[in-house]
Amino acid sequence: MASVLTTVNAPYSMQLDDAALAQCLADLDLAKQHPGHVSTFLGEVSPALQMEFAALHHIPAPDLKAFAVAFSAWSGESYPLAA
Repeated sequence: MASVLTTVNAPYSMQLDDAALAQCLADLDLAKQHPGHVSTFLGEVSPALQMEFAALHHIPAPDLKAFAVAFSAWSGESYPLAA
């Protein structure tokens, strides 16, 4: 999943590892502390890779989709998984 982290971390000086990103995807309050990383994940990483990343980190697909909807509502952005 290096390509996911490369995409998510590229524009930011603070780098998240896979465990930190997974924690953000399971906790909206934590995600709000890293909105750029999470927005990049949801907006620039393909939905198929998002689902694969989530599965590797034991985040059920329905939970990731619900998270995408909640993060979209908070951020005002639209994401494929939130549709």
